[in-house]
Amino acid sequence: MIRVLIVDDHQAVRAGLGVLLDGIDDLAIVGEAGDGREALRLIGEMPVDVVLMDVQMPVLDGVEATRLLVGRPDGPRVLVLTTFGVDDIVTAALAAGAAGFMLKTASADALIDAIRRVAAGDAVLAPEVTRAVVDRLRALDARVVPESPYPAASGRLADLTDREREVLDSLGFGLSNAEIADHLVISEATAKTHVSRVLGKLGLASRVQGALLARHEAERA
Repeated sequence: MIRVLIVDDHQAVRAGLGVLLDGIDDLAIVGEAGDGREALRLIGEMPVDVVLMDVQMPVLDGVEATRLLVGRPDGPRVLVLTTFGVDDIVTAALAAGAAGFMLKTASADALIDAIRRVAAGDAVLAPEVTRAVVDRLRALDARVVPESPYPAASGRLADLTDREREVLDSLGFGLSNAEIADHLVISEATAKTHVSRVLGKLGLASRVQGALLARHEAERA
């Protein structure tokens, strides 16, 4: 069972997501929060696997809440949900370590699949969205998103083996561990190991950051 916490400052949105996910056999809504501080409190009181996180909220916004959650050794995975396309706040949330990004207009099937993929350790960021985020990051001054990993991580690309570089490229296309395994003709366990090793070598906090770096490098090629 995947335990989900819904975090949004609009009660109607929380209710709508609850109705959308209610009755899904492998999902359980374990709580709701109206801001990041309340989310942190709830997660300290009960186990949560995936947080559906809004970004613009009072008291403590979704960016800072994501950063604090990702910093916990046993913290949940964060899936950012927003009405915005690609803006500075969403970009910052991804840089903070969010496991994925989806619009609130996504279909029920797409959202449920995203929750399952994030819970399984995959990233959820469509290739076209990845490219849009990369374009935005390249246009931003480094002071706007100080957590951007690209300069330091790009300098470590030479440390990757040929296979690890293939894995990084696969992340850029938004592939899951299973899809990477099929693409490279390796086991899913081996693909997962390679992904962890690539992120560790590059000093990246999440698969999403790996995907963004891969797309950034592809744009430069």
